[in-house]
Amino acid sequence: MKKTFVLVVLFILPLVAYLFFASGVNNFGKLPILTEGVLDIPQNTDEVTFEDKITILGFLGNNVELKKGNAFNLNQKIYKPFYEFNDFQMVMLMPIGTEDKIEELKLELGNLADIKNWKFVFITNEEIRAVFNSLKTNLSLDENLGTHYVFIIDKKKNLRGRTDDEEEATKYGFKATSVAELNNKMEDDVKIILAEYRLALKKNNADRTN
Repeated sequence: MKKTFVLVVLFILPLVAYLFFASGVNNFGKLPILTEGVLDIPQNTDEVTFEDKITILGFLGNNVELKKGNAFNLNQKIYKPFYEFNDFQMVMLMPIGTEDKIEELKLELGNLADIKNWKFVFITNEEIRAVFNSLKTNLSLDENLGTHYVFIIDKKKNLRGRTDDEEEATKYGFKATSVAELNNKMEDDVKIILAEYRLALKKNNADRTN
C-alpha cells in the first residue's frame, strides 16, 4: 500500500497537474483586447512596425536618465526571457534629440544581453503623443513625453491587457519601476500571448495538412 501511494505521488499527481495546466492554457490562455487599431509607428529609417510583431511598447521621454532603471528592469525581467522569439520586439518611442543618450543606454544594455530586438525609434513630439493617445488608456505622458508604464501590442496592432486585474480592474499597462509587477503579471501575460500565437500557428499548419 505504501509503495502504491509513493508511486501515485511521484508519477500520477505530476501528470494530472500537467494536464490540468496545459488544458488551462489551451482553453483560457487569451489576453483580452483593450484597444483595437493602435496607430503604427511613423515611417522611419529602421522600418520598425507593430505589424506582425508582438511588441512591448514604451516611452522613455526626454529625460533618459530618469527612466534608465525602467529599461534595465525590462531588459532583465521581460526582454531576456523572450527576445529569441523571432516575432518579439521591445520598442521605445523617443523624442528627436535623445539619440546620444540612447547610444549610451544601448551600450549598457548590451553588456547584459543581445539587444538585437531592442528598437529605439526617434520621432517628433507630436508623433509620440499621437501613438500614445491611440492606445486609449487611463494613463498619460509626463512633461518629458515619458511614462513608467509599458504596453503589450499584438500582431494586429491591438493593445492587450487585463479586464479583471485585482488592483486596477482594467489594466492597460505595466509599471516598469515595479520588479514585482513585471515578474508576477507582465511576464505571465507575455507568455499567454506568445502561447496564443503558437497554438494558432499549430492549428493553421494542421489544417493545411488535412
